[in-house]
Amino acid sequence: MVELQIIEILKKFGVTGAIELTTPPNPGMGDLAFACFGLAKEWKMSSAAVAVKLKFKIEDLRLKIVERVETDGPYLNFYLNTSEVAKLVIGQIKKEGEKYGSTKIGKGKKVMIEYPSNNTHKEFHIGHFRNVCVGNLLVQLYKKTGHTVYPVNYLNDFGSHVAKCLWGLKKFHLNETSPENKQKWLGQIYAEASNYLKDHPEAQSEVAEVQKKLESEDKGLWPLFLETRQWSIDKFEELFGELSVYHEAVFYEKDLKQQGHKLVDELLKKGIAKVGEGGAIIVDLTPFKLDIALARKSDGAGLYLTSDLPLAKEKFKKFDVDESITITGQEQIFYFKQLFKVLELLGFKKKLTHISYGLVNLPEGKMSSRTGRVILYEDLRDSVYAKMYGETKERHAGEWDEEKIVDTAKSLCMAALKFDTQKHEAAKNIVFDIKEATSFEGFSGPYVLYVVARINSLLKKSKVINLKSKVSVANLRESEEKRLLLLMDNYGEVVEKALKEYNPSVIARYCFDLAQAFNDYYNKHSVLKAETQELISARLALAGSVSQILRDALDLLTIETVKEM
Repeated sequence: MVELQIIEILKKFGVTGAIELTTPPNPGMGDLAFACFGLAKEWKMSSAAVAVKLKFKIEDLRLKIVERVETDGPYLNFYLNTSEVAKLVIGQIKKEGEKYGSTKIGKGKKVMIEYPSNNTHKEFHIGHFRNVCVGNLLVQLYKKTGHTVYPVNYLNDFGSHVAKCLWGLKKFHLNETSPENKQKWLGQIYAEASNYLKDHPEAQSEVAEVQKKLESEDKGLWPLFLETRQWSIDKFEELFGELSVYHEAVFYEKDLKQQGHKLVDELLKKGIAKVGEGGAIIVDLTPFKLDIALARKSDGAGLYLTSDLPLAKEKFKKFDVDESITITGQEQIFYFKQLFKVLELLGFKKKLTHISYGLVNLPEGKMSSRTGRVILYEDLRDSVYAKMYGETKERHAGEWDEEKIVDTAKSLCMAALKFDTQKHEAAKNIVFDIKEATSFEGFSGPYVLYVVARINSLLKKSKVINLKSKVSVANLRESEEKRLLLLMDNYGEVVEKALKEYNPSVIARYCFDLAQAFNDYYNKHSVLKAETQELISARLALAGSVSQILRDALDLLTIETVKEM
């Protein structure tokens, strides 16, 4: 809003095209700056002369929101009136309520987001958790910007990993009673089978036979497959509920494999694919610098590509959308380029987008579900929860009952996990640091929740203001107040930037910056003991606005706040 007003002023004096305002490197140089380099060519003047010319024109307007304008070489620096900014920003926040920061750039557009695309018969590890975090954020961002969103999932329940797991189960654990956490057990069996096959390659033929039986729905194997598959599905649904994941529909590889083989036959018929070495079906994508894509194994078994071809078509049959987005780890970037190119050669013209994210590594290196070297989401969650529970109980021993301690610890646990996972750029690999993630100081989820709880306590102590009532904020004049106001004014742009870059760290960083700015302000300026009743009311209105936006931004990260800490 504030920037829009400055942009309109510049347009009034002949500035054309896209107008970009920046924040000067230090507050002494103003609140907003406009670089006059581009305008200098158009006006055939030096950029410094353009800045001076604009300065005099703007000063003649005697605008309330602009306290003064200064030039610094080619830059025009705007010093804003805090009181006027407060009226504009807080007024707009009160007017729009929870819709503040929303935009309509996606109005009329429909998008499908597929995530986390996990595998049955494998463990749910922190790589899947990061996928969920990215997916959840994108769902919320698309909604916040006016899009109609259809979150879906695609369960890989029919690939070679299933054959390995079932083979391992029958070979090593057939007469065992399954433990309570059946999904975790299946993942352990898969890792065990993979390690065994690595040392005993002669057993690969046995797994291949299981794969054939699986794809032919062999009566001797099919009941075991369906039972173990359901174990995974039930556990995933439990975890999705815990992580605030909702899917409009779920697609299963077992329902697509036969369609996939028909499409591979179609690729052969059209000359897009050909028979390669050993009888495998391949698509030569070297003219597109995408190497050779394998569409069917030499033994006739399908691969991911075999099923992903019909999946693309089925998704658009199910939902009439403009775009389908798939989220996976960055190691699959090349594969999706191949998949999209094969679909294009088949004549598929719908818009497909692949969004990737970096790996979550162990401190000593990369995770691998094949070797069993993974950090399971549930194990990490339990460790973080234990730490949050201990700290909460220590702080409120004898003050809070057990239920309140448990509920608060759960909220802090989720905040620590989700915030630390999302505070990094999506494309970067990360190493999860439990000490840093659970800290109540610095760039962490618990710190941001602490600031929200601090504001809640402040508002609770005050009985002088109804935040929805009309309050004069004209006497907000401190530089720290202006900093908070300008940060809040920028919220809508932050939302759009995060969506444009598919980057959760933009929202996480904004939460931290706003929380830290309020903490700095609160430590320097009294709210409830301010000089006048009017100033107390104004500062409470400012605090309430900060709380509202922090809660909204955290909601984009699917992080719930707590009333007390």
